[in-house]
Amino acid sequence: MVSQRFCGPEDAARTSETYRVLRVVVPGRAQHRGQEDIKPGWQEASRCEEPVFTASLMENDAYDRIGDEPPNYEETSFSGGTTSNGNGTGNGEHRAVRLSVVSAFGHDTLDRVPNINFYRNAGSVSGNRAVRPSLQELHDVFQKVSVCVRCMLNIWGVMLFIRLSWVFGQAGWGLGIVVIALSCVVTTVTGLSMSAICTNGVVRGGGAYYLISRSLGPEFGGSIGLIFAFANAVAVAMYVVGFAETVVDLLKENDAIMIDELNDIRIIGCISVVLLLGISVAGMEWEAKVRHYTTLLYNHQFDTPTESPFRITLSPTVKIFMENLPPDFRDGETFFSVFAIFFPAATGILAGANISGDLKDPQDALPKGTLLAILITGVTYLGIALSATVVRDATGNINDTIATGMDILVPFCNGTNIAACEQGWNFSSCDVNSCKFGSMNNFQVMTMVSGFGPLITAGTFSATLSSALASLVSAPKVFQALCKDNIYTALKFFAKGHGKNNEPIRGYVLTFIIAVAFIIIADLNVIAPIISNFFLASYALINFSCFHASYAKSPGWRPAYRYYNMWLSLFGAVLCCGVMFVINWWAALLTYAIEIFLYVYVTVKKPNVNWGSSTQAVTFVSAVNNALSLTGVEDHVKNFRPQCIVLTGAPKNRPALLDLAHCFTKNYGLCLTSYFQSWLPKTLNNVKASGLGRLKPNILMMGFKKDWRTADTAGVQSYVGVLHDAFEFEYGTVVLRMNQGLDISHIIKAQGEYTHTHAHTHTHQCIKYSSLWACDINRAGLTLLLPYILTTRKKFKDCKMRIFIAGQPGRAEQDRHEMKSLLEKFRIKYADIHVIDDITQNPNSNSWKMFEDMIEPFRLHEGSKSTTLAEALRKDNPWKISDAELDTFEEKTNLQVRLNELLQENSRAANLIIVSMPIARLGSVSDHLYMAWLDILTKNLPPTVLIRGNHKSVLTFYS
Repeated sequence: MVSQRFCGPEDAARTSETYRVLRVVVPGRAQHRGQEDIKPGWQEASRCEEPVFTASLMENDAYDRIGDEPPNYEETSFSGGTTSNGNGTGNGEHRAVRLSVVSAFGHDTLDRVPNINFYRNAGSVSGNRAVRPSLQELHDVFQKVSVCVRCMLNIWGVMLFIRLSWVFGQAGWGLGIVVIALSCVVTTVTGLSMSAICTNGVVRGGGAYYLISRSLGPEFGGSIGLIFAFANAVAVAMYVVGFAETVVDLLKENDAIMIDELNDIRIIGCISVVLLLGISVAGMEWEAKVRHYTTLLYNHQFDTPTESPFRITLSPTVKIFMENLPPDFRDGETFFSVFAIFFPAATGILAGANISGDLKDPQDALPKGTLLAILITGVTYLGIALSATVVRDATGNINDTIATGMDILVPFCNGTNIAACEQGWNFSSCDVNSCKFGSMNNFQVMTMVSGFGPLITAGTFSATLSSALASLVSAPKVFQALCKDNIYTALKFFAKGHGKNNEPIRGYVLTFIIAVAFIIIADLNVIAPIISNFFLASYALINFSCFHASYAKSPGWRPAYRYYNMWLSLFGAVLCCGVMFVINWWAALLTYAIEIFLYVYVTVKKPNVNWGSSTQAVTFVSAVNNALSLTGVEDHVKNFRPQCIVLTGAPKNRPALLDLAHCFTKNYGLCLTSYFQSWLPKTLNNVKASGLGRLKPNILMMGFKKDWRTADTAGVQSYVGVLHDAFEFEYGTVVLRMNQGLDISHIIKAQGEYTHTHAHTHTHQCIKYSSLWACDINRAGLTLLLPYILTTRKKFKDCKMRIFIAGQPGRAEQDRHEMKSLLEKFRIKYADIHVIDDITQNPNSNSWKMFEDMIEPFRLHEGSKSTTLAEALRKDNPWKISDAELDTFEEKTNLQVRLNELLQENSRAANLIIVSMPIARLGSVSDHLYMAWLDILTKNLPPTVLIRGNHKSVLTFYS
């Protein structure tokens, strides 16, 4: 900003004038940005304490907005010169400025010099109102987090400085390149998949958990969220242990070991993680500042040996380079065990995704920053590793030399360090005793090969602490996002945030505890494979998420990032799983066992979330494809299963009926509910049109019309019409009757709410016995199958089924044997078989009188009237029961009354009775007589189910 002081009123008036920036070019002086000399354009400084400047106000459209909208910061070029016109352009040279930065008097600033447009009213007609950036906007511009830098800082971590040389020592630079290349392949494919997912919508906080849960659903997301948060917590320990190792090496060089190396690592690690916890708890601003100042400092200069006994590099030669080409695995290490130790160096690719909620435009920043970080760090790893020429074993003693004459070297130089021997170094003792130096023995090779060792040490401190701080922040945030979704209700405690940034303080404490537990291990080579295992599992699911979403072909899958391939993502998922098992098969099995357990837990708990996952899309596509494929398959008796349409009215009003239907279908058949006021032809068409292809109802279920005697004639005709139409269209028919009735709407109305406990109260409580009455065994297929299905359900598992059949007098034992043989062929279990051979007897007088009283209001009694009057009565009341009709169906009527007597005699103690339903021919039996049959058959009985098949076989004993 330019400080100005006006000398008088006439000078103050000059504020309405424009200012001119005078840029003076000094001969012989290089002109750089910010090095312009400003000379006063108004030369009356003697009258004032400070010079006053005149300049032309440069118009910047990026800040001029109508109304109160905030400014849109754009990259704008400004010019300066010896002269300037009114629009801010001059004849001088142009120079570019940083994004959203305006040059004012040679300084980069976001603020603007005074302008009259800043003070206009919003509705001014003389000019447009311009809005100056607020202090918060000025502050936020410099608080933007770079995804690329954050990812690189995480990747350039502990492995770069204190394990990369060991990796190339074990694997050689031949397989070492393969280790780095394999890591880059895994991370690149994962980065492509992650970019596709990130650009398919707004990405919020939660990192890998958010990506996977919103793609594959809470089942996968919940399991991997816990594992990923745990992996980040363990990563804190890994980075801190790496930092502590470097500090202990410095203490050892200066003979300042406190206790011993192992315990010193633990002490320093615990102290370090406490300090990092304090920084994290202080808030994101402090964390960002610390990460900003822990700049990555490293240098890889190489020079010839010095007099230091710790120098273990030699002059770079082709022989040493070729000597390090083949692998030299020691201490039980293999290619994949070395890979497991190195792989955490590549896990920083999710650092950007972990803070996705804090990014201004994650859809653009995450793909570009992540992939660029993978490219830069991959090239860096290869460049640093291949440019170092370090022998695998060295004594560290500068006196271990030999003469350099060829005559002496030829017979003397043999063993593992021939190249070092040819340069005059005698490291032969390393073949017998363990040496302390060399790429295989000393982890501080980077410090020793650099031109200035302390710079590498500072870089190690910076990288390890920066990565530890990033992981310490990421783990609680991922865990907090998981807990906020309430997938695991027991973890809701950790969802609470504190402060204006909603900091997960409780998550920080939990992460701190986990980190300290692993710091106690104090061995980087033990901690790293654990992290590799968990991160590979996370990467596998990220890749699978991208493949799954692409495979589902949901219209909602429209990623802005197009450079991905679903099959490449699937390859990445398989690659990650394969590498996990090759590294450590039992650890991989344990990881997936944990995932499966958490998956099953979430599936059973069914959290109340719906994120539109690809799992839902694939389920829908599979259902449609399977339904279409069934259209070309003919029904077979072996595959018959109940598919019910239940006439419940409002389902909550008749829960017992719906509960019984669910017991028939469970999750293996179709169960639909329907509501109708009166039975009309179009209602039947709607019922017949229900379902999809082969997935259509084959059984009609309804409740018994208990009030048929008081209902109007149309209501009874409508009810019986349902049954007749079901028979005509070959639906199986099931009618449920309960003495207390099925409709509990009055209870719901009285209580004001519906609870599912009523459904169980009205249905089958503690079913111990059920009675099956099959009057016509030749047509009792569905009457046998449905009770058997009930016995396979949990609430009926202790039910014992007794079967009653009608038999002929004198053939009871033969009928029982035939029925027993048939049931054994059908493989249907039963408790007992009863043959009723007196079913044709006439009912007693009391039962018959009860039936006559039941139908009395609906009889014509035309036999006691004149012919003319009888004809008139039949014409006026065609729905009433005539004497001729009663005479015609007297035997069938007697059978229903007699069956009721037998049911009360044999099955009054049963919890559920299943009876073959009588059928009435349409037009021959009046509606009220048929209703009387059903009523007298089921009167004063426990819950009774009337079943009638559809004249198709539903049972077979053929395989």
